[in-house]
Amino acid sequence: MRKTIGCAALAVAAGLHASTALAQSGEIRVWSWDIAAASLKANIEGFNKQYPNVKVTVEDLGNAQVFSKTQAGCAAGGAGLPDVVSIENYKAESYWNQFPDCFADLKPLGYTPEVAGKFADFKRAELEKGEAAYAMPWDSGPVVMFYRRDLYEKAGVDPASINTWDDFIAAGKKVTAANPGVTMSATDLDGDGTTEWFRMVGNEQGCNYFASDGSAVTVNAPACVAVYDKLKQLKEAGTIVSAGWSDKIQSLKAGKVATIMFGGWYEGTIRTNAPELAGKWGVYRMPSLTADGPRAANIGGSSLAIPAGSKNREAAFAFIKYALSTDEGQVTMLKAYGLVPSLNSALEDPYVKQGQPYWANQAIWTDILATLPKIKSTHGTAFLNDAEAALKTVQTKFLGGGYPDAKAALDDAASQISSASGLPVGQ
Repeated sequence: MRKTIGCAALAVAAGLHASTALAQSGEIRVWSWDIAAASLKANIEGFNKQYPNVKVTVEDLGNAQVFSKTQAGCAAGGAGLPDVVSIENYKAESYWNQFPDCFADLKPLGYTPEVAGKFADFKRAELEKGEAAYAMPWDSGPVVMFYRRDLYEKAGVDPASINTWDDFIAAGKKVTAANPGVTMSATDLDGDGTTEWFRMVGNEQGCNYFASDGSAVTVNAPACVAVYDKLKQLKEAGTIVSAGWSDKIQSLKAGKVATIMFGGWYEGTIRTNAPELAGKWGVYRMPSLTADGPRAANIGGSSLAIPAGSKNREAAFAFIKYALSTDEGQVTMLKAYGLVPSLNSALEDPYVKQGQPYWANQAIWTDILATLPKIKSTHGTAFLNDAEAALKTVQTKFLGGGYPDAKAALDDAASQISSASGLPVGQ
């Protein structure tokens, strides 16, 4: 046994030495989208100071294209995949379960327990399966309310007074009355992001499509029913209107929406799309269902994975390790595009504690990141796509009055998900 361990240790050491050498040369391609792609490009200069002989090409394909092309590549045994792929956390488990051999285990490449321990626990839950770690955490999406200071002030609304969703409804009536043509909030209720509001508030309230161990369908649990009830109340009160990604951006630029609830990464979307509104936006915590209820959730956030067929895994790992596991890499992306770090040490960077000029000198990163330790982990399982498809159909019907109540709607969703997955409906 001692001899075996000793030989193994020597082999690992030799492998790490070889990896370091190999990582200093070659070319790698990276697939990503939008500001995520731009953020990775922003890190190439710093990376090349350490690895000048590695050429990094980041391709911005768009979110949907990255997902579909990666799925197709995995289904084809890895054909056509790049060296690094951006993967949304909530979709991650569908990859590992459907294509267990498509991605490299990062541990042999240098993703040690010490490196893994640098990241927030809830970010790692969906990226590891068994003894393998298939991706390294990137940005997170702690949910907050982005609001127009001037529109709230004109209505005499103090965001600090908004603790519950009922408070939000009452505040919304004041905001819309004082600002003709302005809607209190917008979220996608019937498009590609149909489930975004349910996912955010569901995570806050501890409700999910599946049980934490993936053994049962739990979308019709009491907490989920309460969330759905509130969503319908918000829509019927006119507090929330439906708007897709592009519509939200157009509305906020035009001053037609007073509040957007989204992950902290949306900071960069607002700041880069509406630079003319500097000083007019602020941030506050998301409301809860009750005055003493939880007020922390996550939506979005991604990771970086290395396809098993990459011809230059070592260089690919060197790049993602620099971009994601160093304060320099993470803070570069935070400064440039508002991508929220999952790296615990980056949260102590002086930049995080500074007032941000665009946000009327509010230290928004201190406020946003303060919720990270309170966020509950979720699991998507191999059946996330089935669950999403079922809930999209059910939600449209529910908000259109097609069910007697939220319980009936979510019972139907649970039944559909159970049929598609083979999992029982939990009690």
